[in-house]
Amino acid sequence: MNILDDLKLQYRLGGIAMRLIYWNVACFIISLVFFWPNFTGAFAYPNWLALSSDSQVFLFKPWTFLTYAFFHSSFLHLLFNMMVLNFASQLFLTFFTQKQYLGLYILSAVFAGIIFALSYYFLNISAPIVGASAAIMAILVAATTYQPLMDVRLLLIGNVKLWHITGVILILDLMQLRLDNTGGHISHLAGAFFGFMYVKLIQSGTDLSIIITKIVDFFTNLFKKSPKTPFKKVHKNYQKPTEKATSRIVTKDKTQQQIDEILDKISQSGYDCLTKEEKEFLFKAGK
Repeated sequence: MNILDDLKLQYRLGGIAMRLIYWNVACFIISLVFFWPNFTGAFAYPNWLALSSDSQVFLFKPWTFLTYAFFHSSFLHLLFNMMVLNFASQLFLTFFTQKQYLGLYILSAVFAGIIFALSYYFLNISAPIVGASAAIMAILVAATTYQPLMDVRLLLIGNVKLWHITGVILILDLMQLRLDNTGGHISHLAGAFFGFMYVKLIQSGTDLSIIITKIVDFFTNLFKKSPKTPFKKVHKNYQKPTEKATSRIVTKDKTQQQIDEILDKISQSGYDCLTKEEKEFLFKAGK
C-alpha cells in the first residue's frame, strides 16, 4: 500500500473535517501552480477567487464570499489555520454532526465575508482577503459556547478550560484590530459571532445548517444516476438455498464485522493506530 493509497483511504474515512483540510491543501497546491507570489511573498490572487471589498467586484462575483475561505496567502498561513481547524473540528464533532459542521463552515465564511466587505466599503478601503480563519473561529467558538468548561490538555501547560483558549484568541484579535490586517481580524470576529449565534439558535430549536444540507442534497440527487430497475421474472418453484450461498453470507458478515471493528478502533484512537494489514484491508474493502 503506497502513500497515495494511504491518503485516499484517509480522505474516505476521515469524515468532512479531514476532507475540508484536503480541499484547503489542494487549493494551496493550485495556488503554487497558477498564482505567483507578489513582492511581499504572498500569493497574488485574482478578484474572482479572493474576496474584494470593492463593491464593483463583489457584487458581480458573489461566489467569492465562499471561495476566499479555501485559499491562503502563504504556507505558514495555511499551516497554522489547518492546525487550528483540526483542533477545533475534533471538539465540534464531539457534540454535533458532520452535516452541521459543513453547514457552519460555509455559512460562517459567507457571513464573515459579508461583514468584511461592508466594513471596508463604509471605511472606504479597497483590499482583498483570503483564508479559512473566519470559518475556523466559528467552529471553535461554537464548540466553546456549547461546552465552555471542557478540559483541554495542552503541551507544556497541562489541562485548561476550553473557554480560556478561545478567550485568548479573541482577545488577540481585538488587540490587533487596528494594528495589522484589520480586515482579517474583522472577519475573524464576525466568524466567532456567527459560531456563538449558531449554537444559541440550535439550543432554541433552529438549525441553520439545514440550508446547506438541502442545497448539497439537491445537487447530489441532481447528478446522481437513477438506478435502472431490471425486469424481474417471477418463478413459482423455489429452490432450497445451497451451502454455497450460505457460505457467501457468512463471509460477508465476517468482512463487515471486521470493517466495523477497524472503524471503531479509528474512532477511539485515530487512523494512525491501524496496522499496515488493517489499512490494506480497508483499502481493498472500499473498492
